[in-house]
Amino acid sequence: MAGQRRSGASRARIVVRRVHLWLGLGIGLLFALIGLTGSALVFYTGIDAALHPAIEVARNDPAPGLASPVWDRALATGRARWHDPAGKWSIEVTGEGDAIPARFYPSSGHGHHADRMMVWFSPDGGRIVRAEPWGGYLMSWLYQLHMALLAGDLGGQVVGWSGVAMLLLLASGMLVWWPRGSLHKALAFKRDAAPIRRLRDLHKLTGLWAAPPLFVLVATGVLLALPPVMQVILRPATVLAPLASKPAGSSIGIARALTVAQRALPDGRIVFVDVSAAPGAAIRVRFQVPGDPHGRFPGSYVFIDAASGRVLAVHDVRRNGNGVAVTSWIRALHDGTIGGLATRVLAVAAGLVPTILFVTGLSHWRRRRGAGAA
Repeated sequence: MAGQRRSGASRARIVVRRVHLWLGLGIGLLFALIGLTGSALVFYTGIDAALHPAIEVARNDPAPGLASPVWDRALATGRARWHDPAGKWSIEVTGEGDAIPARFYPSSGHGHHADRMMVWFSPDGGRIVRAEPWGGYLMSWLYQLHMALLAGDLGGQVVGWSGVAMLLLLASGMLVWWPRGSLHKALAFKRDAAPIRRLRDLHKLTGLWAAPPLFVLVATGVLLALPPVMQVILRPATVLAPLASKPAGSSIGIARALTVAQRALPDGRIVFVDVSAAPGAAIRVRFQVPGDPHGRFPGSYVFIDAASGRVLAVHDVRRNGNGVAVTSWIRALHDGTIGGLATRVLAVAAGLVPTILFVTGLSHWRRRRGAGAA
């Protein structure tokens, strides 16, 4: 009976090993590509700024206050260049004195993969120092490659469901490694062994030690790439923009909207303000509140009536249920910002591991095939 159990366990192990092998050969290169581009994107804003020094023209100047005329001047400068009346402007409030980053979404679409123009205004808002389409410069191209393989919504689906296969690849690797005897032996790197055995040890030990951060990065990546899946699993509350009573051509302006929004959520830090001239569109101000881990894309909003300056709605991530709270951590876990510089460096290192695993795994497989054919 014991012999039958051992025989069954051995057959199961062989099946898992084959699953791991063919998954690795099938999606290993894609895993490596997504890992490498992810590593590059961990510091993508800093890298992009280094590649385009014009957007850091006033590093020593103070940041504009919420009531500064700079915000409305920048919006007027942008609208003078792009005349789409129903287009949406999203202006970033960085808290620094550099160029002011913004995004212009034409009225043809505002979705995640929609066309947009990335714009940087001078610190006084009076001129445009840089303007490039999303995907038209290196770091945004890498972002699109990482998130959707340069293929829009379909590519995002491919990345998301491939991520599920990557989780299975990681889990099967752990099962293949799982020691049947001495743990010390299973964790050893045999320096004096044959080259093919050293290659196998390098593959398994690299995968073993990198497995925890890789599981986190891949699982959160799947949820980000497949919003319907995240909706089913976490059931976060949907943030719906209320309709404003804004008559055509009437607006209180960004500066006043920022001041009103800050009063509505006084312990929050404003990070973005979204403005559209479309009928019934409210001004949306995005906040990071205490406890929200992501500093750049947090999950709290205040909606302002652009005609009257009245607060239409406040969506505080702290009061919207557990699903929303968990969702707010997913992006921070995925890009490594959860723990500051240390976890971002860890995310960079983890993103390099799939390439190492693919190269060592493929080399080991080819050597074994060569030895078998000899």
